[in-house]
Amino acid sequence: MTYTNSELMVVSAARELTDDDSVLVGIGMPNLACNVAKRTHAPGLQMMYESGTIGSNPESPPLSIGDPGLASGALSIEPMANGFNYYLQANRLDVGFLGGAQIDKHGNINSTVIGDYDDPAVRLPGSGGACEIACHVDRTLVVTPHSERRFPEEVDFITSPGFVGGREGRRELGLEGGPEAIITDLAVCRFDEAGEMYVDSLHPEATREEVRENTGWDIAFADDVKTTPEPDDEELRIIREDLDPDGQYTGRSE
Repeated sequence: MTYTNSELMVVSAARELTDDDSVLVGIGMPNLACNVAKRTHAPGLQMMYESGTIGSNPESPPLSIGDPGLASGALSIEPMANGFNYYLQANRLDVGFLGGAQIDKHGNINSTVIGDYDDPAVRLPGSGGACEIACHVDRTLVVTPHSERRFPEEVDFITSPGFVGGREGRRELGLEGGPEAIITDLAVCRFDEAGEMYVDSLHPEATREEVRENTGWDIAFADDVKTTPEPDDEELRIIREDLDPDGQYTGRSE
């Protein structure tokens, strides 16, 4: 079956999740990824949303983190403050999905300003809960388009810390965990022992040249760069029939 880049990104993100993971989800493609994982290889996946629903099992994709459908069938409904205090800040969550306007070579994310902080070219929405997620989960995942503007060598502002200036920089801040994978429409990127991003797998038909042209530094490639596995028929069926039949997030309708 043919598939869109967005469907490949969703499935690649889903395959990063395991059966015993607890995940702070978010809306859009991260939500699709979690639900694909839960309906295939990770039925024990526990999903938490920032609104305070714990163990959510939505029948259809939520429109926002406050969608009432997230509460139906959830194991627990907590005030938002409890969700952050007792679950996230207590380091009880394994995975968090993040996004931003800029992601640099050490996995730092900017969702605050483009340009100088005091006189920015663009003022962005800010952190929300993103900084807390980046600091307190075991591993973070990012699903994002791949472009040079989005992938500068150094972000204009660190909203959510990755490995800061390297893994030692994160440790100096007293932070554990860190970014695990950056999943784009060209590749799946990971981080080396120094905490610098490299290309682990190229998507089918994507090339090294495309990745280099769309990255703001001379990004490294794994010695054994793989081809990202394609979605299988069941994963595509779940996305197209159950989760995103109108193609709102994946760019395809059936």
